[in-house]
Amino acid sequence: MAESTHNAKVSGKTCYCSPGHYLPHAAPMILLEQVCDIGVDHARCRVTLNDTGVMGPFLTLDGHLPGWYAIEMMAQTVGVWSGWHGRHRGEPPRAGLLLGARALHCVRPFFNADSVLDISISLLLQDERIGSFDCVIQQDEDILATGRLTTYQTDENEIFQLLKD
Repeated sequence: MAESTHNAKVSGKTCYCSPGHYLPHAAPMILLEQVCDIGVDHARCRVTLNDTGVMGPFLTLDGHLPGWYAIEMMAQTVGVWSGWHGRHRGEPPRAGLLLGARALHCVRPFFNADSVLDISISLLLQDERIGSFDCVIQQDEDILATGRLTTYQTDENEIFQLLKD
């Protein structure tokens, strides 16, 4: 039975829409495949690194994903969190800006081919427009990347000003 148009309960477990439902992006720029969990101050998304998935266009010839994609996967997970909350307020997904990343660390220079990555974000602080999030990318129990992102939620006028000729 559906709770809303944004998630449903199946056998007591919450099922979420695809990441694209919560992001103002379009393929191929959506780098996440699944929304696993969202709460008041956290979110977790997942992606599989193979040539048939959403990351296929971005993989190296040997199927690896360069480590610098970590920051965008983290930022999109923040975007999913923000978009989910916005949808529950009756708002469409809005563009946000990544202001910066601190202490961004990748264990290796790339993520291995055929890896299943879990991207988790935890809200540290937030006002009306600025948020700070601790982020972790894991494969099973192994932590592959960490960082702290600072984001800014634009309004429609600001994004228009940024994008106009």
